[in-house]
Amino acid sequence: MCSIPGSVARVLIVASALSVSATSSSYGQARRQTQTDDYTRYELLDPSSSSFRIYYDVSATAEGSEYFFNGIRPGSEAIVHTVYDLMTGRELTWEIVEGRSAREEGFSNLRADERYIKIRLARPVPAGGETRLRIDKTYKDPKSYTVEDGEILFSRSLGIKRNSVVLPIGYELIGCNYPSQVVTEADGRIKISFMNRGLASVPYQVRARRLPDKASGLAGQDNLREQSASAPRTIASETRQGARIDYKFSERASQDREIVYFLQDPESHSFRLYHDYTETREGVDRYLNVVRSGSKADNPSARLLDTGEQLKVETLRGSDISARGIDIGPDISPETEVVVIWFDPVQPGHSARLRIEETYTDPSRYLRVGGELIWDRSFGRSRNVVVLPAGWYVTANSIPAQLSETDDGRVQLSYVNDRPGGIDVFIKAKRR
Repeated sequence: MCSIPGSVARVLIVASALSVSATSSSYGQARRQTQTDDYTRYELLDPSSSSFRIYYDVSATAEGSEYFFNGIRPGSEAIVHTVYDLMTGRELTWEIVEGRSAREEGFSNLRADERYIKIRLARPVPAGGETRLRIDKTYKDPKSYTVEDGEILFSRSLGIKRNSVVLPIGYELIGCNYPSQVVTEADGRIKISFMNRGLASVPYQVRARRLPDKASGLAGQDNLREQSASAPRTIASETRQGARIDYKFSERASQDREIVYFLQDPESHSFRLYHDYTETREGVDRYLNVVRSGSKADNPSARLLDTGEQLKVETLRGSDISARGIDIGPDISPETEVVVIWFDPVQPGHSARLRIEETYTDPSRYLRVGGELIWDRSFGRSRNVVVLPAGWYVTANSIPAQLSETDDGRVQLSYVNDRPGGIDVFIKAKRR
């Protein structure tokens, strides 16, 4: 079995983290505030107010940290409504502090001329885990949210990689400068969702204008639902050769599932992986990982990232799946394999963040041909990372990816898929 090195195991987290160097008085040594899984939802309020509501989800990852500092952008007037611990739904205590005050507490790399929301975490960040937060605040920022010639413009440099902007009700989208998804919410507001594939901040812009009164509201959506419900289902629509009248898709930017593959020697056809998943459904007490046909899973393990607790894991095959009351559908053969991770049932208003690790063997999709490694596998998640074996370099890659090195010198390829559906990733590599 290949264990995941500490310097490599957090490759996906470190790649997306914003860090603040710090010296914590409670530890008496230099520390860094690190974070991951950032997602920001901007709800534009009345344009005349120049204000927008922000819901900011973030996970603190610096082991042992008891506080988290969230910077207030210079030039903005901030009102903090509340801060939640996402594991329990509990409200957390917070205060707004000056950078000078934060520096005096030992956070020496914070800017003395800026302000921060200082949040006391519900529990210290566990080893190898994270503490998840939601910060609810309103900013007034005339530089970011303006009215020009009857149109509203939201223009803001976005360092966070996953974002959405929700227009005021009764407004239509007429422009955005980066490829984005568009979704109509239940109350009729238009949401524009954006994933930044690069490493640098981007100057994101959204333009909108007010709809005529007769076009505002949900009437159009209601009519569409009525037509959809009564429309005859033709053979063409069943085979997806016609319009997908009932097609529903999720916002990719808000999805927080991620996976990292650590390729072993290609002649073994094996790779160690971990994937993170958040369960929010009340009463759910298990996660089911159905092993792909042609693959084999070994050495599975799992832990609750919120607390660091190791979880019970079972591998079931064939008739044992139904015998244990596990429902994965009717098509169960003697070769069917499912990994079951058990945890305490999710309580109302709570959630659980899991990390599942296992070793896969898949001779049909990961192999060596001559002197080349070949990886040919589809990815369904929005964020995926492949780490090559030590000593190998990339010679071909079909889907655009960010390439970088891990702390121990291995090549990693990071993929961001902002579209519904999967991507077929094909990689070739050679030994140095």
